[in-house]
Amino acid sequence: MVRLADLPDYEREHLLAKNMPPLGPATWVASNKPLSELRIALVTTAGLHFRDDPTFEFTDATFRPISNDENANDLIMSHSSVNFDRTGFAEDVNLVYPIDRFKELEARGAIGSLANVHYSFMGAGLMPAEYQHSASQLAGMLKKDRVDAVFLTPV
Repeated sequence: MVRLADLPDYEREHLLAKNMPPLGPATWVASNKPLSELRIALVTTAGLHFRDDPTFEFTDATFRPISNDENANDLIMSHSSVNFDRTGFAEDVNLVYPIDRFKELEARGAIGSLANVHYSFMGAGLMPAEYQHSASQLAGMLKKDRVDAVFLTPV
């Protein structure tokens, strides 16, 4: 692991600015449904999108939809962090976006169903507050798709 002292000034300052106090106790909502009845959406911060979609910019708080019907092997990654090793993603998209594993769970009846659309953010460069608008927009879309739970893969 690199030491802060070994980073360029701009990178060190960027990382130190993210040293924020804890958010406090987690706000969990208890589900009254068993797992086998839940509708689940996947959300990743791996900066994934399809080739025809706009790439993620360094300070990009937007998201990209990933249809449940699309082939996940056609996804590309435009995650901007030079510190992120893309080797695992190149070998198996499920490392950062476990869609095949969730389709297996759905087929076995372990979960109720998968959302029609899943989502990808680019999880580098911004402070959490910058995502507020996109997160609110996404919450409305998930509600419209009757999603009960989200599985987040932070990258």
